[in-house]
Amino acid sequence: MNNSDFIPSTPEEIKQKGWDSLDVIIVTGDANIDSPFIGSAIIARVLLSRGYKTAIIAQPDITTDKDIKRLGEPNLFWGVTAGAMDSMVSNYTASGKKRNKDDLTPGGINNRRPDLATIKYTNLIQRYFKNSVPVVLGGIEASLRRISHFDFISKKIRRSILFDSKADYLLFGMGEKSIIELADCLKNKISPINIRGLAYISKEIPKDYELLPSYEEVLKNKDKFHEMFLKFYENKEPLNSRGLVQLHNDRYLVLNPPSLNLTQKELDEVYELPFTRKVHPFDLKKGEVRALETINHSVTTHRGCYGECSFCAIAVHQGTTVVSRSEESILREVEKITKMKTFKGYITDLGGPTANMYGFECKKKTDKGSCQDKKCLFPDVCRNLKPNHKKQIELIEKAEKIKNVKKIFISSGIRYDLILEDRQYGEKYLKKLIENNISGQLKIAPEHCDDKILSLMGKPDSQTLKEFKALFDRLSINKKLFLTYYFIAAHPGCTKKEMMNLKKFCINILKHYPKQVQIFTPTPGTISTMMYYTGKDISGNDIFIASADKEKESQKNIILKK
Repeated sequence: MNNSDFIPSTPEEIKQKGWDSLDVIIVTGDANIDSPFIGSAIIARVLLSRGYKTAIIAQPDITTDKDIKRLGEPNLFWGVTAGAMDSMVSNYTASGKKRNKDDLTPGGINNRRPDLATIKYTNLIQRYFKNSVPVVLGGIEASLRRISHFDFISKKIRRSILFDSKADYLLFGMGEKSIIELADCLKNKISPINIRGLAYISKEIPKDYELLPSYEEVLKNKDKFHEMFLKFYENKEPLNSRGLVQLHNDRYLVLNPPSLNLTQKELDEVYELPFTRKVHPFDLKKGEVRALETINHSVTTHRGCYGECSFCAIAVHQGTTVVSRSEESILREVEKITKMKTFKGYITDLGGPTANMYGFECKKKTDKGSCQDKKCLFPDVCRNLKPNHKKQIELIEKAEKIKNVKKIFISSGIRYDLILEDRQYGEKYLKKLIENNISGQLKIAPEHCDDKILSLMGKPDSQTLKEFKALFDRLSINKKLFLTYYFIAAHPGCTKKEMMNLKKFCINILKHYPKQVQIFTPTPGTISTMMYYTGKDISGNDIFIASADKEKESQKNIILKK
């Protein structure tokens, strides 16, 4: 493999391709990893597939011009992303302590991604390229901070990141459709302001757009923040959402309706682009990138999640409609991986945000959009969803028959309520995992056991967990296998009393002594963060908030101390 196979990152590569200039330069907070698991690589590959000359500048030094100026100025726009994670989540723990490690940085030391990287990179471009082409924000940091939001490190309400960065446009959600529409508009000198999934700043309110409480209102009034967030959250799905507007001082943030979901054919095309699945040599010389160990021999089978857990950002970023790739496309990718020099016979994951959501979806939702008055899985699995694990069982079995594949692992999380709900194939699916597709343990994420807290989290009740454990124990009785559990301490509404209930449940029911408990981290764009800041649940009822670090650690220690 030579450098011409990579997404360009150096002047030499651009010269080798015979390009005299670039159309788009993407600036990212991650190492330059050419993988279908990395958003900057996906967007770059999509642009390249449409003929747009695109390059990536990874983790530029923000103190000098040496990185940001090395490729010159693009013809159409700069694309800016903090990377695969919100930079504040990447840089800080739930207690506000600086993280020392970064698996998406060469060498693994957390010293290359600045705080609020989207803003810092935009400022860097504007410092050295006066009156340049538009700067376009994207990625999960921009997507979740697209509206007024609570920042857990500064403990303040921030403006839309579009205002704070002074960028020109922001593309939210999964951007494959909108990035091409934007490039086409700018190439043809057409205004892009009608593109779905695009945010911009305006002096006027577009017709029929809904006006949210202003930034100044939500800054002063938590009830207004509560109102703003719920209206924002209700308009996250493409088929039944309105455009939204929020006043910031004397100008409006305009959020167009979300971009339409990719079709299965379109999703297949994205994941079959010619990713090298390698770190670019320019970055690799700085050190190994640990994240590649996890993703390099893994395959994404679908996108989206209908779980809508209160603390999870997937619903706002990827959406709650699950779009599955075709079986043929997935198997072609597995076969491609088997030809890699690094492949030792093991596919480390065949899944998505939640592995066992592959291959089925509510027909009503795909036709008319998500229900506004209820969720797919909470408080119970909706009768219209009809979970069916048959397609994933068949997919795994076919992948296992591909030459040189020794084992297929399912490492993505699974929803155990879906397994119980699928009366025809659920038990068969779990048995398949137990016998062939996990290594010693199956990881599940009940997050808590107290039904009051589970309700606030949007998770299945404790009885569902009991039933699943009984089924797992029965199917694995002759095997040395066990369940491991992810739990959250200090979630909004949770007191020491509920943590004591969780400890008793773990010991008496699960027969398990947890060794890992995560403290709730308030990340922008989630229901739980809205609760954390306002002290109110979705219905507006007051709830307890563990806001002091000492209280958070105390809740965590209740579980960890024997």
